[in-house]
Amino acid sequence: MTVPPAPLADPWRAAASGAVVVDAPLGVVSFAGADTAAFLQGQLSSDVMALAPGMGQRATYNSPKGRMLATLYLGRLSGAPDRYVALVAADLAAGVARRLAMFVLRSKVVVVDETPALARFGVAGPGAAQAVAAALGACPPPGGFAAVGEATVAHLPEGRLVVLAPAVSADVVRERLAAHATPARAEAWTWVGVRAGVPTITAATQDLFVAQTANQDALGALDFRKGCYTGQEIVARTHYLGRLKERLYLLKGEAPPPAPATRLYSPAFGEQACGTVVESAPQPGGGSIALAVLQTAAAAGPVAIGAPGGPAAAPEPPPYPLPEPAPPPGRVRL
Repeated sequence: MTVPPAPLADPWRAAASGAVVVDAPLGVVSFAGADTAAFLQGQLSSDVMALAPGMGQRATYNSPKGRMLATLYLGRLSGAPDRYVALVAADLAAGVARRLAMFVLRSKVVVVDETPALARFGVAGPGAAQAVAAALGACPPPGGFAAVGEATVAHLPEGRLVVLAPAVSADVVRERLAAHATPARAEAWTWVGVRAGVPTITAATQDLFVAQTANQDALGALDFRKGCYTGQEIVARTHYLGRLKERLYLLKGEAPPPAPATRLYSPAFGEQACGTVVESAPQPGGGSIALAVLQTAAAAGPVAIGAPGGPAAAPEPPPYPLPEPAPPPGRVRL
């Protein structure tokens, strides 16, 4: 039995005070083999070698120029210590799997895009963990990534959960989740993530941003002591030289949700764009909320969406503190 999408009004209330379940707009890439940890350590921005079984961590996969090709939530399964699973945007999973597989060479690692074989459910809202526990019998703690019966559950740090199930079991798992969470469209899931200040890089925004401009340092996706990985030189230089002129902000406006990669404009910058939308969702009372990488000089707002005379939106800081600029190595801050 397939549960049809519900009207928006009830899911918004559930997302704000209870729980919603959606078909998550995520793909799944798995890695297995004796050299997996060392391989991923040299590819991703997080400290994969420090990831304990049963836990997950945020990470970015970057180009050699330091721009994000994907944002990931990487989990290490307890019962299979050499197996890792990455959650990425659905429209990037196949390409990310292909690109990473190119660098395996002689390493004992197998990279597989498992998206077609798995149902991916997103559960969001203050009651999300309770809903998953009631539906499946258990729920990992925040940051956890664990097998729960026939499913695999990732408990993202901001409180959203992802439930992965074999495609043949999709309807059964969906019914169990829908008994404890309000069925909704993916917009409700995105809305919760945008409000939490957690961006997802998709095909539209791939290769546009250095990780820190999308607040990946504040979100724990970057480790500056782990050693080399693809794009590390640019990410480290940005961190230690402290020349960051862009950051991720919330945008709220009365216009419909702007598409990812929509450009933003400010009177302070004239005809020159001052930012780019990363992700957006409709607001329950009308209008929209978005995450955008914005020049800090334009953060006082308002900004215009799509053109200098476009609809107005008001920037707000993210709901978490941003790191202070780091002193360059070898220098002492007085």
